[in-house]
Amino acid sequence: MNRENLDISVVIPAQDEEESLPELCQWIGRVMQAHGFSFEVIMIDDGSTDQTWQKIVEINAADSRFKGIRFNRNFGKSAALQTGFRAAKGNVVITMDADLQDSPDEIPELYKMISEKGFHLVSGWKKKRYDPLSKTIPSKFFNYITRKLSGIDLHDFNCGLKAYQTSVVKNITVYGEMHRYIPLIAKWAGFTRITEKPVEHQERKYGRTKFGLERFINGFLDLLSITFVSRFRQKPMHFFGTFGTLSMAIGFLFTVKLFWDKMDSLFFSKLPMKRDITAQPLFYLALVALIIGVQLFVTGFLAEMIAMQSLSKRDYLVIDEVGLQDLPTKKIVIQ
Repeated sequence: MNRENLDISVVIPAQDEEESLPELCQWIGRVMQAHGFSFEVIMIDDGSTDQTWQKIVEINAADSRFKGIRFNRNFGKSAALQTGFRAAKGNVVITMDADLQDSPDEIPELYKMISEKGFHLVSGWKKKRYDPLSKTIPSKFFNYITRKLSGIDLHDFNCGLKAYQTSVVKNITVYGEMHRYIPLIAKWAGFTRITEKPVEHQERKYGRTKFGLERFINGFLDLLSITFVSRFRQKPMHFFGTFGTLSMAIGFLFTVKLFWDKMDSLFFSKLPMKRDITAQPLFYLALVALIIGVQLFVTGFLAEMIAMQSLSKRDYLVIDEVGLQDLPTKKIVIQ
């Protein structure tokens, strides 16, 4: 595939941001021109119900460096980022939200931290936020838990403003709601030079926030999921086999105890057993432990087989694009 040699690709997921996009693109264009960057901007319309796609088409008609991808429905921010990552051609990839709360003036310094200082990933840190307490307080708690569980010392995992070496975005897969954990995904992929930069946070100018309290519940579940998958994706038997061995060992010990009691009552003790083996609760505990152990071992073997064969990355359905003739993803046409 013949790719241009661009300094920066800016990836912008957008849902119902028809008012913000023209102003944001003008702002990005001014910053790029002032610093002499060669660039592209890839906007992903994530199932918008307003005129977002029409605005993207108009922006592309005025400047072909501003490109667009349109989903057939709302797939979520992770899907939009993954598709943008696959289409990006820049040496440095920068992501930002479309709502004008992320400042394009941060781009030059983010670019420098990747291209000159050699970081794999730079995450924005909104030290001063213009969000309601209902959003900032849960966010602080969420970031604290994520920081402790992941071992990555970042203050704001969910900041949309991030910069990446292109090798990072080409070698990770983001799906579901995993965009919050891209630093963790990158770390487990071997990209360990991760840092953060305090960035300016703007008040929302147009539209309304897509924030909901349910994202913290989903976020915590996603954190457990990504932690498990990252640690055991290549070696699921290490997880299932460990617990399977423990369960079978417990079942075996219970079984030995039952048979010892039976032998003792028959040959050594003058007192008969008060109850048959099958009438004792310990018998059923031993049976359950052995069955669970076997099931965990079988699960581990099946997971190993699936892990060896699951080599393909998922695609998201795109119904339209503008300015991207070689988009490396599935495209469908809906009449």
